[in-house]
Amino acid sequence: MSGTSLDGVDLVYARFELRPKWSFQIIYSETIPYSIQWVDKLSDLVNFTSDELKEVDVEYTHYLSQIINTFISKHNIKVIDAICSHGHTALHKPEENLTLQIGNLPIISKLVGQTVVCDFRVADVTLGGQGAPLVPIGDKLLFPEFDFCLNLGGFANISMDIQEERIAYDICPANIVLNWYIKKLGLDFDDKGQLASSGKVNIELLNSLNDLAFYSEKWPKSLGLEWVNAEVVPIIDAFQMEIKDILSTFCEHIAFQVSKEINQKTDAQVLVTGGGVYNSYVLERLKFYSKNKIVVPDSEIIEFKEALIFAFLGVLKLRNEVNCLKSVTGASRNHSSGKIYTP
Repeated sequence: MSGTSLDGVDLVYARFELRPKWSFQIIYSETIPYSIQWVDKLSDLVNFTSDELKEVDVEYTHYLSQIINTFISKHNIKVIDAICSHGHTALHKPEENLTLQIGNLPIISKLVGQTVVCDFRVADVTLGGQGAPLVPIGDKLLFPEFDFCLNLGGFANISMDIQEERIAYDICPANIVLNWYIKKLGLDFDDKGQLASSGKVNIELLNSLNDLAFYSEKWPKSLGLEWVNAEVVPIIDAFQMEIKDILSTFCEHIAFQVSKEINQKTDAQVLVTGGGVYNSYVLERLKFYSKNKIVVPDSEIIEFKEALIFAFLGVLKLRNEVNCLKSVTGASRNHSSGKIYTP
């Protein structure tokens, strides 16, 4: 799994059992950080020509294969049913019937010498869906005890059951914006939100962000880097503020938008995962706005839940069972998404 935060490639070796409910065990887990060169390349994919995208797709497929092979060798893994890979999102414009995840070329199965299940988003977009988020089926089947599953990654997204249907959508940008501005100070991230906590909230900027049209739209809905660059960054930059004040204001924005969603229920259990969990200031502001129980699991679930669930999506695809819900993505029907390649 590789996400918009560009902190690296997450890998898990996991076991799933169905008896009668699904359970899981993460046996090994690891994040392989990206080199500066890969960060620069992946953060600029939206500006690539179609020929450049084809070239980087081949390069990234080989790169992922090397990482996977090293992981298998390092942990001396002998039993593998399949490699299940998300790849990395290069383009995501579902309204134009377009989504592209690099690293999902058929050659990957030969390079790793295993059955590979990948490219999980394209079929959903073809069926009129958003192609995202795909994690909610895993939330529903692997973490059924929680009312809300909240992920604070590059974007904040959420899933829940409403009238026995799983609903999920992107809420707002999160780390993708915070990290963009902290990098102007030469840092990769704001450790525990310390810089944000030292800043001041600019109410005018906060109101401008909260007034963005996306927040009044109904689900299904999803966000991408293109939207952030077009809609969010220009608003923030127009205020010409100090970085610490930008961070403080945007943390307030995240907490406010997320709380609107989780406050739909009272006395709810909210599972919070993703790298944003380590931003203590965001969690503090979230708890201020919401009285529901915010549950932070152990670090392995925080950091590897998405990789775990993409493994699970692959399991469901291999069993030809539904892994993509129309109630979540807006597709014309539930379906078993993904492509299966064999060496």
